[in-house]
Amino acid sequence: MESGSSVQCQCIPLVIVEGFLGRTGSRIWGDFERHLNQECYQCKRRVIFAPVGPVSSLHDRACELYYSLVGGTVDYGEEHSIAHGHSRHGRTHSQGLYPQWSLENPLHLLGHSMGGPTIVKLQYLMKQGHFGSRAHPDWIRSINTISSPFRGTQIVYTLGERVDAAPRVRPLSPGSLLSKAVHAISYLSPILPTLLDLHTESRRMSYHDISILCLLKQLWKSDWAESQDAAPFDVTFESADKREANLEGQPYPRTFYRSCATYLSLSFPLISPLSLLARAVGSFDFSTIRPVPSFLEERGLSPIDTEQDLFASDFQKTLPEEYWANDGVVPLFSQWHPASCSSTRCQHGETKSPAPGIWYVEQWDNTSHSSLVPLWVASDCQKQYWLKLGRWLRAIESQNEYNIVTSTS
Repeated sequence: MESGSSVQCQCIPLVIVEGFLGRTGSRIWGDFERHLNQECYQCKRRVIFAPVGPVSSLHDRACELYYSLVGGTVDYGEEHSIAHGHSRHGRTHSQGLYPQWSLENPLHLLGHSMGGPTIVKLQYLMKQGHFGSRAHPDWIRSINTISSPFRGTQIVYTLGERVDAAPRVRPLSPGSLLSKAVHAISYLSPILPTLLDLHTESRRMSYHDISILCLLKQLWKSDWAESQDAAPFDVTFESADKREANLEGQPYPRTFYRSCATYLSLSFPLISPLSLLARAVGSFDFSTIRPVPSFLEERGLSPIDTEQDLFASDFQKTLPEEYWANDGVVPLFSQWHPASCSSTRCQHGETKSPAPGIWYVEQWDNTSHSSLVPLWVASDCQKQYWLKLGRWLRAIESQNEYNIVTSTS
C-alpha cells in the first residue's frame, strides 16, 4: 500500500518495512508525511509500505520485500528452503510496487524494529546474487532504521526462548502462547481478513494443506517456533552472531546508513507496559546465555567464566550503560548498527553532511520502542523525527556526484 500524490516529484521514494507483528500498513502511521515533506517545496515524496511476513525469518522477509517491489513470485532459494523444510516459492505479485527499481531508479528504505535487519539482509542477499545478476546492493540509496535489534535482544529470552538451547521455547511461556496463535491464525487464514495475513503459505499451515490432527500436533510442539527460520530465533544473540560472522551488515561504499536508537529514562511513566518490560530487559543476566554472545567475549567474559556465578555477577555490574539501557524491547547497543563499533565504520551523534559507507547513529532519550512509530499521536518527538529524516534524505540526494553512479563492485 502506498500514499498517493498529485504532485510529481524527483525525490527518491521511501519504502517502509514494518517490524515483528507489523501488518498495519498506513492505517495507523498517520500524518507523518506532512512533516517528512515539510521542507520539500512544491513536491511530495512517494512513500511505499512493503508487505512482508509479520512473523517470518529475516531471510524470508527479505525475499518477500524484494518481490513485493519488483513483482513476480517470491523465491526463497532452493538451498534455504530445503534446509528449513518449507516450499521454495511463496505468493506471486502480479504487479510490483516499484518495478523500475534499478541503479538509475534507487530507493530509500526505512525499517522499524525487525524491519531494520530485514533491509540489511536484503542488501546482503543482493550482494550474494540471490536474486540474480541484475539485482545490485547499490539499488538501495539509504538504509534508515528505528529501534532495530541488529545484534539481538534479551526480550526474546524473557518471553520464552531457552537461554541454553535456542530456538527451543519454554512451555506455557508468552512465546509458546504466541506460537499457538500463529498456527491458529495460519490455519484459518483463507477465511480471515487481510489484516491477519501472516504470509505463511510456503509453510503450508492452512486448513487447505493440513488436517486438524496436524494442527493439534503443532499446537503441542511448534515446528515453526522451534526452528532457526523464524522471527524469534533471528533476534537471539546466537543468530545475530552468525550473521555478523558472515559479514552481514557491513556498510556498502555507495549506500548511506542512519539508525535511530531509542531508550527510556527513569522519568518514563511507571505504569507504561513498555516501562515494565524495560526494567525486565535491563535486569537480564547475560551470563546465562549459551553460547556466550560475541559482545560479551569482546569484553573478556569466557564460557568458563559464566559457570562461576560470583564472577558472572561481578562482570554483569561492569557492563556499560548501553547494555542495560533499552526502549522496552531492544538494548541500546543492539540498535546502533550490525557488529561492534570496532568492526564497522560508524559515527555517533548528529551530522549535517552524510557520507556513504558509514553508520550514523542518533540516540533518543525518554523514547520507547513505539514512541516514534507506528502509531501516530502527533507528538513532538514524532514530528521532529520525520522532519529530520526528510532533511537527511534531501542531503543525500543533493550530493550530485553520487547521482546515478554505475557501480563496478
